[in-house]
Amino acid sequence: MSGGATRQDAIILEAMRVLDLCRAAGLTVSTAESCTGGLVSGALTEIAGSSAVVDRAFVTYSNTAKQQVLGVSAETLAAHGAVSEETAREMVAGLLKASGTSLGVAVTGIAGPGGGTAEKPVGLVHFAAARAGGRTLVRREVFAGEDRAGVRQLSVLTALAMLAELAGDQAPGSAAPSTP
Repeated sequence: MSGGATRQDAIILEAMRVLDLCRAAGLTVSTAESCTGGLVSGALTEIAGSSAVVDRAFVTYSNTAKQQVLGVSAETLAAHGAVSEETAREMVAGLLKASGTSLGVAVTGIAGPGGGTAEKPVGLVHFAAARAGGRTLVRREVFAGEDRAGVRQLSVLTALAMLAELAGDQAPGSAAPSTP
């Protein structure tokens, strides 16, 4: 996919899909965002009627905010850094605990243009999405060659796709969806 308009159209379509799936299943959503700065919740709330699904969003840009708002441990941040699978997992767990929503997604990464290292390059983003009482998905993406806006847009698309996947799951305790 190329170009801002095409990517923005994809974001809107994916946000609509998340909302439709959540409405159909009676699910609520919350977000915990760092490098996306609220763009995931913004994409969802751009759609009329989203208030039936979206409960709250936290922009936890600093490590202090991640700790205070989401309960990310100082030990995790010291051992793995803010941009890590471990931090993303703790972010989404804390999000679900704080919000009481059915679904949550956490995003933490390096959007650039600076801040990258050899181990953690610009464009590295970690995601964790979870369904209360259900499964947790984690993803690690490196959006190489993208500018700051591109990293953030692709991160929003990824986070929305993860929410859609979890929203499509059967309720905990019911039959699992079949896989072809």
